[in-house]
Amino acid sequence: MHYLIVGAGLWGSVMANRIASVLNQPVTVIDKRDHIGGNCHSALDDETGIECHRYGSHIFHTSLPQVWEYISRFSEFTSYQHKVFISCKGRVYTMPINLSTINAFYGKNFRPAEAAAFLKEEIARDAVAEPANLEEKAVSLIGRPLYDAFIRGYTHKQWEHDPRELPASIISRLPFRTTYNANYFNDVWQGVPRDGYFSLFQKLLDDPRITVRLNCDYESIRAQLSSDCMVIYTGMPDQLFNYKYGELEWRSLRFEWETLPVQDYQGTTVMNYADVEIPFTRIHEFKHYHPERQEPFALNKTVICREYSRTYARGDEAYYPVNNARNNELYARYAAEADKTPNLILGGRLGAYRYWDMDKAVADALHVFETKICPRENRS
Repeated sequence: MHYLIVGAGLWGSVMANRIASVLNQPVTVIDKRDHIGGNCHSALDDETGIECHRYGSHIFHTSLPQVWEYISRFSEFTSYQHKVFISCKGRVYTMPINLSTINAFYGKNFRPAEAAAFLKEEIARDAVAEPANLEEKAVSLIGRPLYDAFIRGYTHKQWEHDPRELPASIISRLPFRTTYNANYFNDVWQGVPRDGYFSLFQKLLDDPRITVRLNCDYESIRAQLSSDCMVIYTGMPDQLFNYKYGELEWRSLRFEWETLPVQDYQGTTVMNYADVEIPFTRIHEFKHYHPERQEPFALNKTVICREYSRTYARGDEAYYPVNNARNNELYARYAAEADKTPNLILGGRLGAYRYWDMDKAVADALHVFETKICPRENRS
């Protein structure tokens, strides 16, 4: 075995496709789950025919031309534009915060310049010149009242950390506008695969030089690998090295599924819940991702999924890294260990301990292929 990729998620599948199609090399992809696609996996619900994202909503969006050109080879994408709403104290607002949210929350009818001037005064009361954590950054962007209403409780539920203990970079992922633009993402290209994520991954891995083995854990075959096999590992690095430096901190999720006898439960794909008294962070309603699929969309049934955030424990699925100072320092030790281990590359969201959107995972896989895999082949 020349190349082994541990994990059939987006990063690993892109890497497998590149190795097979560009280098004409055989590659084996293993995954401990019973399906390809990692957390991006989608499947048709047996009862309703609705395409459901099995690990929470996934919308592909990017402003990177090379990423869009690459991923578009494997799927046509719909023109879906993601919009999110948030429930706070019994009222529903647009999210991310925009002019509609600001006016509804404050009971105003601001124009953009008026809203900006008003928020400048709100921000000035509590702003920090050099924000050191998520709370300080958020307050410096939107002011204390909006932060307390829409960010603080939701963030605490999602991460089970006081926002003052979290890095400021997390809030930077969330847009903020003083216009009525309600799109969640600002990217040039956006959509979901017309035939679903499962189809996209099938095409990524549809190459006779790629062998996929599911229900296969890396530890079960590790001893069988030859010394010259390149292992490209997209799992948890602390687990890979048997926690020799300690455990990295991760966030996990729990999903509660329900099929309801109504055509439309909430009127949108994702509804966030800001109040800490509500234990789940959001509800997904998946038929809204594919209104062009007329039969399941018109069906007098719908599938919803309540998403609960929780602290990772061994045996759970790890979803998000907790990129605070302690964990980043610990990860650096594992990354250094990987660098000095022959024929080992860490990659993907877990392997790189990065909170990436899907397009950034694709971009990184393409970059690692060009900078680490191709040079290796050229030397051999």
